[in-house]
Amino acid sequence: MQYLQRVSRIRYLSRTYVVDVLIALLLIAAMLEVLVGRDSPDAPHTTLWFVLPAIAILVLPIIARRWFPFAPAAHWLLAAGISFVDWRLIPFAISIFVVGLVAAFLLGNLRDPVQAGIGLALVIGGAATVVYKIPGHTAAMLIFIPLEFAISWVAGFALRERAEQAEAAEVRASLAERERDAAARIAVAEERVRIARELHDIVAHAVSVMVLQVGAVRHKLPDALAEDSDALRNVEQAGRTALAEMRGLLAAMRRDGDEAELTPQPGLDGLDSLLEEIGRAGLPAQLHLDGEPFPLPRAIDLSAYRIVQEGLTNALRHARASTADVTVRYRLDELQIEVRDNGEGGSTSEGLGHGLVGVRERVKIYGGEMTAGTATEGGFILSTRLPLSGDRP
Repeated sequence: MQYLQRVSRIRYLSRTYVVDVLIALLLIAAMLEVLVGRDSPDAPHTTLWFVLPAIAILVLPIIARRWFPFAPAAHWLLAAGISFVDWRLIPFAISIFVVGLVAAFLLGNLRDPVQAGIGLALVIGGAATVVYKIPGHTAAMLIFIPLEFAISWVAGFALRERAEQAEAAEVRASLAERERDAAARIAVAEERVRIARELHDIVAHAVSVMVLQVGAVRHKLPDALAEDSDALRNVEQAGRTALAEMRGLLAAMRRDGDEAELTPQPGLDGLDSLLEEIGRAGLPAQLHLDGEPFPLPRAIDLSAYRIVQEGLTNALRHARASTADVTVRYRLDELQIEVRDNGEGGSTSEGLGHGLVGVRERVKIYGGEMTAGTATEGGFILSTRLPLSGDRP
């Protein structure tokens, strides 16, 4: 771990200070060029007490860019001013030429387009001034030497544009991801409310039957079993209280404008009607049963129907499929459901069950498993497994 931290820190420092190290090396190289070539006829005529500090002053604006991004512009103002004192200094040191390229690049890389444009004018004007002060300069020199620095500015400008586009794309991707997460959370919450409503109907029906049966038994008890009658009355009252609390909870969960569902909740015995309805909508589907059907717990029967309904709806609306197959496998300890189509792939729909998100929530309630994806031979497969025995949440 410590090794990885050291490597990460080294990479960070190298990315952060690579330009500073390059400028320091160019500063040293420029000073050495002047010192070594002091006896050359093209060497600067001013004393070292002027030349060496002048070279350092030309480099300082590049270092100051960390605090003042527009500071590299001062390099070209200083270069133009130094050329009036000693025109040989800047053309003599090749390292200063490289420093000028770096300064032009940094000015083009500025985020402020106004500052970048002013920087380009200073680059061209400064370079043209330095060339103009050279005795015997030609028109080609006045054009092409400033053009070289302008190209460096363009490179910095292009890199900045690309960086901004990458940042904008990253922001859009991050925003889209947050929106997807928010939509998924909303879909999960709405699906849980929907499941709660459906389970309310199932449980309420069962409790109502129990309360009625208990009341019927209590009324048939003779007076000699008064204690038993009182116990059954308490059970009956507890059942009625539970029903009232469930209705109150469901009313609190229901959104404004929602109406209570009065139609019976469907189950797997209604798959034939569902497939006919999907077929009329434009997606022929066939039902395949594996194993001998047997009565299922009401909640699982309803969830199994919703899973098939969402799988077929997904194939109809989003997969652009032309056929679909529904397979229901009855096992002693589980119910397996598979919805397969020949389309281009599925997606989370906004219909019943809120797409695959809703199917996943239904399967998770009963401790089952769900897989969804493109088949190797083409098409899309939604496969679920609902346990029928053992502890379930």
